[in-house]
Amino acid sequence: MMEQISIYLTSIILGIMLFFSFVVAPVTFTALDEENARKFIRKIFPYYYTVNLTISVLVLILFIILKIFSLDFYLILSIAVLFAISNFVLMPLINKFRDEKQDKNFKQSHFVSVVINFVQMILLVIVLI
Repeated sequence: MMEQISIYLTSIILGIMLFFSFVVAPVTFTALDEENARKFIRKIFPYYYTVNLTISVLVLILFIILKIFSLDFYLILSIAVLFAISNFVLMPLINKFRDEKQDKNFKQSHFVSVVINFVQMILLVIVLI
């Protein structure tokens, strides 16, 4: 039962990530003007990362309770760490670079965040197969 819950939670993380990446973010920038889109993205991203980090930690707790220390445990651990880094390190840097009009640094750090997001989705698919 708890193992099945960990699969559901892992699927939920992937679903949130796919929905956010391919629906929320693109629609935000087409439906809102640039200023409001920035405000919205700055508000929603911390929730996105915090929710996914929380769910990842719940999956890790279930793995620990079930004494599952397989590759899946370490992949979910990596995913959780990447959510924490993205939320607490990368997002503040991205916002700082944008505010200070450091376009090159902004583009580089944003690219890193996109790559991290993509890698996390691949890792989640690996966990689920």
